[in-house]
Amino acid sequence: MSRPRPTTVGGWPCVPAAPPRTTSRRLRSAYVAVAALDTLLAGTAGRRAHRARRLTKPLLMPALAASLATDPRAVGSPLRATTLAAHAGGWGGDVLLLGEAPERFMAGAGSFALGHAAYIAGFRSRRGAPRWPAPAALGVLWGLSGPPLALAAARQDRRLGATVAAYSAVLTSMAAASTQVGPSVGVAARRSTMAGAGLFLLSDAIIGLRELLLTDPPQRLESAVMLTYAAAQLLLAEGAARAGTG
Repeated sequence: MSRPRPTTVGGWPCVPAAPPRTTSRRLRSAYVAVAALDTLLAGTAGRRAHRARRLTKPLLMPALAASLATDPRAVGSPLRATTLAAHAGGWGGDVLLLGEAPERFMAGAGSFALGHAAYIAGFRSRRGAPRWPAPAALGVLWGLSGPPLALAAARQDRRLGATVAAYSAVLTSMAAASTQVGPSVGVAARRSTMAGAGLFLLSDAIIGLRELLLTDPPQRLESAVMLTYAAAQLLLAEGAARAGTG
């Protein structure tokens, strides 16, 4: 069987057009690479690693958002716009939480909460038949963990108690909303969305453990935070992209 000859124009071979998802895939690969580097830096003690994260961490959400924005699968996705809005909130949180002052923590939590609100809006717009076991279980989980974490935060700074309580409630609501996304977006999109929301919960649970409950947490816990966070955002973005294909 002979190979097809390349298309020519005026006797000159044409360069085949790049696959339509090439740009999106490259941006996603860049996101994964930066996330891996930032995860490594997060678990490394020292000023150099912390300074390097001022470059790597703020690059995460712009790279992921650009990947989703250029993904042809997401053109008709009902979750595309809200997920891009959530990326903006996540970027603000990433930048603000590079600082350690209580004011930056509260502002960063507020920015992430706005991102979660965007996710919730998208998930509710595609809500299917109510499925109560998962939201009920998440509500119980918040009831058991949210108030104790808020009290622990208030012991450090009174202003932080309300922030932790409100943020954890919004995050739990986002995870609960992800379990209610209906079949119209497709099975793969639903699974990716729920997995991403679950990892977001896990990531922030590790933050609560590290910041509020452990007296001398190991540095590697910060790597666990970043690994689960970066994976969560990637899975949520993948869910939004797959929702465009049904």
